[in-house]
Amino acid sequence: MLKQADNERVTRSGPGTPLGRLMRAYWQPAALVSEMPADRPVKAVRLLGEDLVLFRREGGWGLVGRFCAHRGVDLSFGRLEDGGLRCLYHGWLYGPDGRCLEQPAEPEHSTFASRVRIPSYPCEERNGIVFAYLGEGDPPPFPDYDCFTAPDAYTFAFKGLWECNWLQGVEGGIDPSHVSFLHRFVGEDPREVYGRQFSEVVEGTDKKLSELVAENYRPDIEVEEDAHGLRVYAVRRLTERLKHVRVTNLVFPNAFVVPFGNDRVFCQWHVPIDDENHYWYMIFYDFAAETDKETLLAQRLSEVSLPDYRPLRNRDNDWGFDPIEQRDLTYTGMGLDINVHDQWAVESMGRVQDRTVERLGVSDRAITANRRMLLRAIDAFEAGRPTPGLPIDAPSARALTGPLAVDTIAPAEGWEQAWRDRERERRLRSPWAAGA
Repeated sequence: MLKQADNERVTRSGPGTPLGRLMRAYWQPAALVSEMPADRPVKAVRLLGEDLVLFRREGGWGLVGRFCAHRGVDLSFGRLEDGGLRCLYHGWLYGPDGRCLEQPAEPEHSTFASRVRIPSYPCEERNGIVFAYLGEGDPPPFPDYDCFTAPDAYTFAFKGLWECNWLQGVEGGIDPSHVSFLHRFVGEDPREVYGRQFSEVVEGTDKKLSELVAENYRPDIEVEEDAHGLRVYAVRRLTERLKHVRVTNLVFPNAFVVPFGNDRVFCQWHVPIDDENHYWYMIFYDFAAETDKETLLAQRLSEVSLPDYRPLRNRDNDWGFDPIEQRDLTYTGMGLDINVHDQWAVESMGRVQDRTVERLGVSDRAITANRRMLLRAIDAFEAGRPTPGLPIDAPSARALTGPLAVDTIAPAEGWEQAWRDRERERRLRSPWAAGA
């Protein structure tokens, strides 16, 4: 459990909060490239408690404050003109750096515009996601993580709205023991393999991952710190000679990297909209084959409503809970999409989980390790000391690679090296990751 003050410290991310200042020091997803309208690529976004407007400009993107400095009207309705946004009310024009460039109604000799500026933040596009830097000073370089270095043809990006605090989403993603229950099937898993997590047969076995982890529900969990954050091992004993090894990662401060079958992995960020709602953003990447973006997009869009990407199964309809399905097919009774299972788990805790009343066990090692790291990092950042996964220059960014995420079968003796050998072989076979 956490003390109330610490629970506040790790959940409140608005402007000026200790956590908010820390998270703003890292690049954060702001929007999918695919959600920006082609005819008018302008969109209101709310990020870390700030209301902003994202727009496409020549050679990149602009992200500025949502409200005109003149009379406070909404710039998300502004005209995309002359490389910036022009306010509909009085024609004030703002550039991507937030500077007011024109005030048509003011006298020609006026210098008033030069003294007006709204918030603005740098943006970079990576594999289908527009990232923003909301911190102070120059933004850090992007790490050489696989999700950023994989060629576009081997990736797919998507997002979803979860109506709870961001940390609940992250803690669900780094919890390796829940998969044995939350994602299991009572009946036969009827899903097609492509694009469906836990439905692929684990290499070296004749069982789908959902079946294998359900049968082996008491994994040995080990956690170690690494430059990117945490590496989490869930090791399940299958026989006297064989173990199932699942390696996942926390990418500090608000992302995780998880294996998705034998050749696929995804990195998923949980980004605060405000303290009670957040978006998850995912970059899915394939080591072996180009992704079928059309199929993946159709699968994902069938589960959400636009334009907010809110799941069709949500707290308003009890996440689609069906007692007959729970009896005969899935453990949850909430459909086949495991995103909904995870969504229910973290949303049902409440908008902001009260961690002062929980009871954690040995199986929660990754959760406790993450909280300790997060609290230390908040203090370190306030004191001007380094924090995990934050490169200070190009060499340190190049050193942040992977992170390695694997589902594999390994000998009971020597599994610690066997999974690394399997990962090395996968990269050597990959059309793009051989040198990574």
